[in-house]
Amino acid sequence: MTDDSDNSPPADTFGVSIGVDDDAFRFLVHVPSALDAAWSDRDAFQRLVEQAVWERLDRDRTLEAVAHVAAAGERVELGTVTLRPDGTVVDHSLDTP
Repeated sequence: MTDDSDNSPPADTFGVSIGVDDDAFRFLVHVPSALDAAWSDRDAFQRLVEQAVWERLDRDRTLEAVAHVAAAGERVELGTVTLRPDGTVVDHSLDTP
């Protein structure tokens, strides 16, 4: 559900995946080459994306599924999340692998 109202603050869509290493998982945020919103702090928006993802997916179940479908060196896509700098999620296409 995307809010296309002309007076709505801009939002950006970020891809999200889990990178599998030999001994750890890495939460990866894929940033578009051009951002529409005024993101002032790179670390802050990555935390917002991560928070939005784990509010919508069960973290333990998702990571367990990643462990079953991917080997070290692979990356598992979780989908996308569209949000504004204030943390408002406009849309998402997240799914457990």
